[in-house]
Amino acid sequence: MQIAIMALLVMVLTGLIFGLVLAFANKKFAVEVNPLIHLVEDVLPKGQCGSCGYAGCMAYAEAVVLNPDVPPNLCIPGKEAVAKMVGELTGKTAAAVEPRIAHVRCSGSVENAVTKYQYAGVQDCVAANLLQGGQKSCQYGCLGFGTCVKNCPFGALTMGPNGLPHVDPDKCTGCGKCETVCPKGVITMQPIGAKVSVNCNSKDRGAVAKKNCSVACIGCGLCKKNCQYGAITLVNNLAVVDYKICMDKCDNPTCFAKCPTGAIGLAVRDKYIGNAVNVAGNVAV
Repeated sequence: MQIAIMALLVMVLTGLIFGLVLAFANKKFAVEVNPLIHLVEDVLPKGQCGSCGYAGCMAYAEAVVLNPDVPPNLCIPGKEAVAKMVGELTGKTAAAVEPRIAHVRCSGSVENAVTKYQYAGVQDCVAANLLQGGQKSCQYGCLGFGTCVKNCPFGALTMGPNGLPHVDPDKCTGCGKCETVCPKGVITMQPIGAKVSVNCNSKDRGAVAKKNCSVACIGCGLCKKNCQYGAITLVNNLAVVDYKICMDKCDNPTCFAKCPTGAIGLAVRDKYIGNAVNVAGNVAV
C-alpha cells in the first residue's frame, strides 16, 4: 500500500515539475503574432478552398500581412469586396477581381453518353478513373460520382438526375476547388459575363467523339467559321472560346447557330439549376 502511495506521489510531482517547465518555456519562447493577421483572417470567407495558393485562410492572412509582395486580391471567393477590405487593412492596392463561375464542360448525361461497363466500386470519380479511365466510352467525360460536389466548400454543386453536376450561380464563388479535384478536367472557371459556352471536353476526332456521345463536339469548325471576331479556335479537335474577345467585341453571338450536335450554346445562367442553357432551351452542362 505504501509503495503504491509513494508511486502516485512521484507521478504527481513529476507531472507538476514538467508542467511548470513547459509553462515557463511557453512564456519564455512565445512568438508574438501580429494582430493584423487575425483582422485580415476575420474578413476572409473561411472556405479554406486554397484558391489563393495558400493552405487555408490563416496562411493567406499571414502571407498578405507579412510579405509585401503578396497582393490583397488573391481570395477569389471573397471577390472585390474582400480584396478591398484586405487592401485597406494591409495598406496595399487591390486590383480588380474578375468574377467567375464554375462551368461543367460535359453534356454526356446517362441518355447521351455510351458506357463501356457497369462500375460497382467506390462511388468517387478519382477511384473510378483508376479503372480503365472510368465507365464511360468517352475518356474525357464527367464520370458522375460527385467528387466535385463533395469537395465544394460552399455547397454550390449538386448532382442532377441526368448524372451530371449542376452549378448554383447564387452560391458558386469561383474558388476553383471543384476544378482541381475533377480527374477528367471537366470543370473550368468561366467569367460571369461569358456569352457562349462549349459544353464538351472531348479531344477525340469527330467520328469517335460522336460515337461515344451524341452531343459531343466533333471539331467540325463551323462555330469558328461563324465567329467574325476570331474568338473561337480548335485545339485538339475541341472548340475553345477566348472569353475576352467574345465579351469585348460580340453583342450577338451566332457561332453556335450551325453546330450539328449543340455542343456550343449561349451561356445563359439558369437561376434554378445554374447550368449553361443553349438557345434551344436544352440544359447543356
